[in-house]
Amino acid sequence: MLRIALPNKGRLSEDARDLFNQAGLDVLVRGDRALTASLGGEFEAIFVRAQDVPEFVADGAADAGITGLDLVSESGRELESLLDLEFGKCRLVVACRDESPVKSVADIKADSRVATAFPSIARSYFSSAGANLQIVPISGAAEIAPHLGIADVILDVTSTGSTLRTNGLREIATVMSSSAQLYAAKCRATTWSSEKLNALAQLTGALASVIRARGKRYLMANVPRESLPSVKEILPGISGPTVVDILNGGRFVAVHSVVQARTVYRTIASLKELGAEGILVTRIERLVP
Repeated sequence: MLRIALPNKGRLSEDARDLFNQAGLDVLVRGDRALTASLGGEFEAIFVRAQDVPEFVADGAADAGITGLDLVSESGRELESLLDLEFGKCRLVVACRDESPVKSVADIKADSRVATAFPSIARSYFSSAGANLQIVPISGAAEIAPHLGIADVILDVTSTGSTLRTNGLREIATVMSSSAQLYAAKCRATTWSSEKLNALAQLTGALASVIRARGKRYLMANVPRESLPSVKEILPGISGPTVVDILNGGRFVAVHSVVQARTVYRTIASLKELGAEGILVTRIERLVP
């Protein structure tokens, strides 16, 4: 049984649990304060702080874990990303006060102070940029640091930038983009059994099938046989639409295809112009190529 480290609270925790539930690996906990849970009876979850997930996975306390790329980069631990889970998207940015004359990192004066909860990333980034700055590690609320005189600029995480703007700050550089990912130790190929490696592959595939299905719909329609050349242009699908003869269908054939949810209304309109009938659109829970 694989042990998976999951964030114990916050949006990352909620999204991770939702993803596992959609993949059929229900997160079964004994209580709100439980530190472990069964994942569909096949895997075990342990709940830790998101910033501690890299340590648990690298040290072997967990076989795999879900956390942000930014936190793994800050930890410096050697992990391999198996799957981008496409939630928890954010950016690490450098920001200064609105009234500051600084327009770019190059404008920051030598020995200026940078407040951040990501000191390792900050040191590496500013060193690469040739900026000799003082790093001021803090645990949170970096936005207030420039207003209190604790720092001249900050390096902090943002999703939309609204919190920075609300606190009178503006971005001057993007350090990196981040999202939640499924991680495992790089050494597993030589230290794990084949059964354990196969279990991790199955877990990754299950989660990927849910992610792949997002934003997709399954469309079925009866279309005139003579319109098939045009239908193929409208319904490219994964490897082209599936065409099936209809019993006593006459000149109609059934066409099935995976389409983008955001443009399905256009697809339906185009099919109607070709004389399509009996159009049905359904949601897709999982998609395996």
